[in-house]
Amino acid sequence: MLSTWRLQWRRIVYFGVCIGWLACAPFGCQSYTPAPLDIATYRDELEARFFDSEPVSAFAERLRSAGADAPDRFDPSDGLTLAEGEALALFYNADLRLARLRAGVALATFENAGLWQDPVFGFDGAEILSPTSPFEFGLTLSLTIPVSGRLSVATDRAGALYEAELRRIVDAEWSMRAHVRRGWAKWTIAEERARLLDDIVAQVERISSITNRLETAGELNRVEGRLFRVELASRRAALNEAILQAQQARFELLRLMGLPPDALAELVSAIPTTEAPTADDDVRRLIESNTEIAIKRAQYHAAEESLRLEIRKQYPDITIGSGYGSENNDDRLLLGVSVPIPVLNANRANIMEARAEREVVRAAAETTFERLIWELATANATLEATRTQRSAVESQIIPMLTEQAEEVEQIAELGEVNALLLLETVTRQFGAKAQLLDLRLAELGAAISIAQLLGPDAALAPAPIADGATANETQQHDSAGDAAGGDQ
Repeated sequence: MLSTWRLQWRRIVYFGVCIGWLACAPFGCQSYTPAPLDIATYRDELEARFFDSEPVSAFAERLRSAGADAPDRFDPSDGLTLAEGEALALFYNADLRLARLRAGVALATFENAGLWQDPVFGFDGAEILSPTSPFEFGLTLSLTIPVSGRLSVATDRAGALYEAELRRIVDAEWSMRAHVRRGWAKWTIAEERARLLDDIVAQVERISSITNRLETAGELNRVEGRLFRVELASRRAALNEAILQAQQARFELLRLMGLPPDALAELVSAIPTTEAPTADDDVRRLIESNTEIAIKRAQYHAAEESLRLEIRKQYPDITIGSGYGSENNDDRLLLGVSVPIPVLNANRANIMEARAEREVVRAAAETTFERLIWELATANATLEATRTQRSAVESQIIPMLTEQAEEVEQIAELGEVNALLLLETVTRQFGAKAQLLDLRLAELGAAISIAQLLGPDAALAPAPIADGATANETQQHDSAGDAAGGDQ
C-alpha cells in the first residue's frame, strides 16, 4: 500500500513538473507586431529635416562633449557652413544610418549569445487504440548541459563581430567627413568657375561689340568677325555647363547631408583648411590609426574567435533526461544521459573551413595595407606636385597675363585696337585662372586624402546618435557608443 502511494505521488509530481514546464513555455515567447512601411510619412520627415534643427543641435553638442569636431552652434538660418554640413551628414546620411542599423543587428546577436538550449519535452504512447491492453506511455524531459564551454566562446565571437561593425561605423563617419569636405570644395570651386566664366563672357561680349563695329566699318573681314562670334557662343555654352556642374555639386552635398534635392539650404562657400597631418613615420601612423585597417583588425579577431568556437564544438556537451513511464501497469522512473563521441566527425569540416577563412581575412588585411600605402604615396606625390604647380601659376603666369591685359587696354585706349590680341589675352587669362582653380581643388583633395588615410589623432568611438532616430535606432546607437567607449 505504501509503495503504491509512493508511485502515485511520483506520478503526480512528475506530471506536475511537465505541465508546469509546458504552461510556462508560452510566456517566454515573443509576439509579432506588424510595422508597415510608410514611404509617404518618411517623405514628410525628409522634407522637414532642414527646418527641424533641434535634433542636430543636440547632436552637435554631444559631439563636442565627446571631443569630436563640431560647430560651436548649429543655426542654418544664416547660411549652412561646412562645419554645420558635417554635423548634418553625420546625423542624417543614409549610408551611415544603414551602417548603424547593421551594428544593431550584431548587437542583438551579441546580447543574446551564449544562451542554453531549451529543454525538450517528449511523450511516447503505445496500445492507445486497444481497449483490452493497458495504456503504455512515457514522459521525458531532457536538458543539454554545455560542459564544453562553447557558449562562452560563442559570446566572445558575437562580441568580436559586433566590434567589427562598430569599427565600420567609425570608418564610415571618418570617411564621411572627408567626403563632405571634398564635396564642399568641389562646389565652391564650381561656383568660382561659373563666376569666372560669367566675367569672361562679359569681356568677350565687349570685344565682340568692338569687332562688330570694325566689321561694319570694313576694317575687319567677315571670317575674322565670325571667329569672335563663335568664341562668344562657346563661352556662353561653357558658362551654362559650369552652372550645371555647380548645381550637381550642390545636389551631391545635399545628398551627403541627408537633405532632399529641393531643400532651401543656403550653402556658405568655403575652401576647407584641411592640412595633411605630419608624422615621423607615415606608414606607422597608417598602421596604428587608419580606420579601414581597424576594421580588418577587428574582422581578423572575429575570424580567430570563429575558429576557436569550431574547435570547441568538437568537445561534446552532455544531455541529461529524466522521465516517467508505465508499461503493463508497471510505473517506472526513467533517467538517461547521452554524450556524443567525437571520433568519426569531430567537426573537422567546420574547423578546416574556419581555419581557411582566417587566412582569407589575414590576406585581406595585408592586401588592404598594401593598397593603402600606395594610396598614401600617390596622395603625397599629388600634394607636392600640385603645390609646386599652383605656386608657379600664382607667382609667374597670372601676374604676367595681368600685366599683358593692362598693356593691351592701354593700347586700346589710344585708339589702336587689336581685337585678336585682346581676345587672346582674355582667353589666356581665363585658362590660367581656371587652371589655378583645378590645382587648388587637386591640392585640397590630396591633403584630405592624406588626412583620411592617416586616421584620427586619437581613437574614436561611433558618434553618439540618439535624438531624431527611431526608438530601435536610439537603443542600438546608445549601446554602440557605450561599448565602443569602453573598448577605447
